[in-house]
Amino acid sequence: MASCVSAAASRWSLIGTTALVTGGARGIGHAVVEELAGLGAVVHTCDLRQSDLDACLVGWAAKGWNVTGSVCDVSSHEQRLELMERINNVGIHIWRKTEEYTKEELSKVMATNFESAYHLCQLAHPLLKASGSGSIVFLSSVAGVVSGGVGSIYGVSKGAMNQLAKNLACEWAKDNITNL
Repeated sequence: MASCVSAAASRWSLIGTTALVTGGARGIGHAVVEELAGLGAVVHTCDLRQSDLDACLVGWAAKGWNVTGSVCDVSSHEQRLELMERINNVGIHIWRKTEEYTKEELSKVMATNFESAYHLCQLAHPLLKASGSGSIVFLSSVAGVVSGGVGSIYGVSKGAMNQLAKNLACEWAKDNITNL
């Protein structure tokens, strides 16, 4: 049994790789950080609150993982630029009927769920291209494919991300960059 575990660990090793995970102090982002770091990747994550990040960073350091973190509101264009100067899973959902959404809420959902992924891809492209190979992993939602009866704005934002992933896979294949 031990040899199976060690074979699996070496087969799935991410030693020598680097990852950026947005929204890493909670939820899916947190699980992604733990999985990547546990497999040996060097990870940088960002989240909205320093206190949440600090608590996570202490725990990850105790496990011996190489994880750093910074505060970043990925819905902010300026903060995304700052993040990339320092070093794709974040999402929000406002539970309202479509006709009840305000312009500001629509903008916030689209900026957080789609525009942030789009802009971070733009910023990461030259780094991934220079590496000779790289991957961008998009975490979407079933709501980007089918309607759940409510949450059309959330679904639109995730559907846009799905389409971005498909288009970038074709566009950036020549640069040996894959999108998942």
